[in-house]
Amino acid sequence: MQLKWSDVTPKPLWLNRRQLIAGAATLLASPALARIEAAPSKYSSTEEPNSLEDISTYNNFYEFGTGKEDPAAYAGKLTVDPWSVVIDGMVDKPGSYDLADLVKDQPLEERIYRFRCVEAWAMVVPWIGFELAGLLNRVGVQPGAKFVAFETLLRPEEMPGQSSPFIEWPYREGLRLDEAMHPLTILATGLYGEAMPNQNGAPIRLVVPWKYGFKSIKSIVRISLVEKMPQTTWNMLQPNEYGFYSNVNPHVDHPRWSQASERRIGAGLFGGRQDTLMFNGYEAEVASMYAGQDLAKDY
Repeated sequence: MQLKWSDVTPKPLWLNRRQLIAGAATLLASPALARIEAAPSKYSSTEEPNSLEDISTYNNFYEFGTGKEDPAAYAGKLTVDPWSVVIDGMVDKPGSYDLADLVKDQPLEERIYRFRCVEAWAMVVPWIGFELAGLLNRVGVQPGAKFVAFETLLRPEEMPGQSSPFIEWPYREGLRLDEAMHPLTILATGLYGEAMPNQNGAPIRLVVPWKYGFKSIKSIVRISLVEKMPQTTWNMLQPNEYGFYSNVNPHVDHPRWSQASERRIGAGLFGGRQDTLMFNGYEAEVASMYAGQDLAKDY
């Protein structure tokens, strides 16, 4: 059943919110006609963001192909309006929610985050989004929920990469509940003041800046609160290379890529490499969540 927040929110409170929501709903309906207003964030990096061209033309989104340019080349045909997300599992208010209902009442911020791929390249991206914790609090996380599982859209007629048997589709990811509730973890709906480009995970994607980029699942259609650690696509495919946590760690190499340093996209021919920072530079904010864990084993 398709639900709206009015179905799960007391009517007087819902009515008071409607005017505030109207602007956000208009943006979602007509992303090309208006800019998204987002407040600056205390969590933003002071580094210079990459250009929109860098961000939108060099990325991994295997649903459209394995080449870095494939998402930009083929994602234009993806239909992102209408869009809904199923929220289920151990929540008080399960249902299928319209995207506008998910976004409304959530304070949008511009989060300028470092973005680190496991392939040892990096960017700085000015995402626009809201904290995942805000949404989870609204649907009510039940006692016993320990993890959050995510799924990407499965639509091979618009996502040609899904015709490949290389991956068991749909793409799946997951977080431990404390990771999901951390204020750095966001659901992003735009970048550079505009709606999210299709090739970057429109219309809504996860961003977890202290983890390798493949954890930041794109084009989300399901969010499930579960008790047991969920299966994740790359761990299912190559468990010796990809763990569940996938935190950026310069001391634990991937079998095919050293993680000690990284190449900054857009730095030019003589840009060189830079040292990889523990937790991608967010160690002060997130390290306490992993106290007592062996990060070489829980990779």
